[in-house]
Parts: sequence; structure tokens; C-alpha cells
Amino acid sequence: MMDDAHFMSLALELAARGRGTTSPNPMVGALIVKDGKITGRGYHRAAGSAHAEVNAIDDAGDTAGGATLYVTLEPCNHTGRTPPCTEKILAAGICRVVVAMEDPNPCVRGGGTRYLSEKGIKVTTGVCENSARLLNESFIKYVTTGRPFVTLKWASTLDGQIATRTGDSRWVTGPESRAFVHRMRHASDAILVGVNTVRQDDPSLTTRLNNEEGKDPIRIVLDTKLSISANAKMLHQDSGADTFIITGGNVAEKKRKAIESLGARVITARLKKERIDLGALMDRLGKMKITSLLIEGGGKIIASALAAGIVDKVNLFYAPKILGGNDGVHVCRGKGAEKMNSGIRVKDIRLHRFGEDIMVEGYLRALNK
Repeated sequence: MMDDAHFMSLALELAARGRGTTSPNPMVGALIVKDGKITGRGYHRAAGSAHAEVNAIDDAGDTAGGATLYVTLEPCNHTGRTPPCTEKILAAGICRVVVAMEDPNPCVRGGGTRYLSEKGIKVTTGVCENSARLLNESFIKYVTTGRPFVTLKWASTLDGQIATRTGDSRWVTGPESRAFVHRMRHASDAILVGVNTVRQDDPSLTTRLNNEEGKDPIRIVLDTKLSISANAKMLHQDSGADTFIITGGNVAEKKRKAIESLGARVITARLKKERIDLGALMDRLGKMKITSLLIEGGGKIIASALAAGIVDKVNLFYAPKILGGNDGVHVCRGKGAEKMNSGIRVKDIRLHRFGEDIMVEGYLRALNK
């Protein structure tokens, strides 16, 4: 008897190869297994390219007939950029399909598995479903709410400070943590910071991976009064990703034109209490097909994002350092909860170690919320 969980775990590993390149589509992996042996492998490489099932069946060739297909997401039964995978499965003579999770899109959920069952193919669902949902947490959030999945990241000392009293923040964490952050950037559609971070740190907000090419995320700067310097590093770099400056409505047209002449796009957004309305901004980013957003601070933006309730997940890096005072720059800036039991609860905690640093990973809401 074939080990469904074993083969599905291998399919999930294949799916993860598409991290950072499939958006707004999900990451999907597929295997063709016959007589207990893998005869075909495939994964979705990029939006608009062949789906994982098609690649796996093509890889298997004639051995697909009478075989089992393992796929991490329900096969599509509708025509989008590519033909429906269900027809490819039927034409190949697949006799059994094992699916990790149904398509979360409410418009198509269950259609693929139901169609295959009606055609006489044995379908098994829910194998390694939790792992499949974690892999595609951004896609699930996007197709069920129309908003991007938001991850909040910060790096601080053990006493909760992201910079010293002089503003020095290089480097809080070690090289292993910083390397992982660049992988997070590669996996994200966009990265968001406040203009104060641009002013103080002058970051590039690009992706730099060791020995492989990384994808730069769209750079988003919250800058209500359009005060960003025309000399900011992010406005003068060779990158295929866009830069969006989010402002309020009352900005000088001359400054707007100067910034846009450098290649950035200045976007006027709705304000709430004289600050960018982050809830409305998430709706707008979703309409722009941004499925995942990484927030990297600084302190005011971190506090605002938490207060606005837009954060789905946190990745919090703690370095083995103590500044030993209360005059540094704290992680969150502004008013917090009055009562301890009113604090924001972080769930499903996992701990990771990068060199001497500890990363706390957790969720503020369920994946499908």
C-alpha cells in the first residue's frame, strides 16, 4: 500500500521551489506514482506557465496511465491562463488523485475534485493539509479576502530596542538572521516601511541571496507629506521592482513630479487621523494583485499596523544583546494597551535559531481569516 503522506510531503517540497515566483498564483507541486515508484515530477514555476499537474504528467509520459497523481492543491476545472488540469488528468489515464487541500477560492472550491470523481477517478483529499495551507498562507488570505497576507518583522535586543539612543541600528542581529530576512523579501510581493526608516537608514529594500538570483519586492514607503529625499538610495538603483510612495492628498505638485521623474510612483491614499488608513490601503494593494506584504518598520509603522489589525503573522528576531537603558528606540512607538489582558495574542508559536539569534514566529489570526 502506497504511503500517501510520504509522497505528498515530497510533492510539497517540489511546490516550495516556486516560492517568490508564482504570485498571484499558489505554489503547487505534483508527483506521478506507479507501482510505488515516482515516474513524474512537476511544480508550478510562474504565473501563466504550465501547472504542476501538467508538468508532472508530461514528465511521466506513458507511465501516467493507471498511475496515482499526488498534487498539493485541488486541480483546476476552469480555463484561466492555461487549460483545465482535470482534462489533462483524464486524457493521461490517471486512475487515482490524492489532493492535499481544496482550492480555497470560493468561486471554484471543490469543482475539480467533484468533476474527477464524476468521471470515475478515485479522489482522496486532506493528505498533509495543514502543511499545504502553511505553504500557501498568502494565497489563501488573498483569494478569500481580497487583501494581502501581512507579515510583520522586526529585529531587536533582548530588552526590546531596535536602535540605540543615537539611532544606530547596524547591526542588531547577525548575518544568519539577515540572510533569512532576504529570503523573506524574495518570497514577498511587496515590502513596506515608513519614511522615517528611509530617512534614518537609507535602505535599498532589495533582495540579496547567496549564490542565487533573488526577486526584489515592490517597495512601499508610507510618506504622508511626501518628505522623502530625492537622493534616497531606493530611488537610484538597478531593480526590476516598482517603488510606491504613499502620501496624503496635500502634497506639492513640484515635489510629486520630481519623485516620479526618478521612476517612483506617488499614490494618494485615504487618511485616518492624519495618517495613512492602513485598512483602506490593504484593499487597494489587493486590487493591485499584491498577495503578500512584509512590513519592516520602524517603530511607528509597527505600532500602527498592529493597531489597525492588518497583521496576520509575526517574525520577531531577538539578538543576544542588552542596551541597558530606556533611552533607545523601542520596537513600538505610541500608546499601547492599558491592561495586560488587552494585549495582542500571538498563536501557534514556533521558535527558530539563526546563529546566536532567536526568531519567534506566530500568527495573529487563522489562515483563512
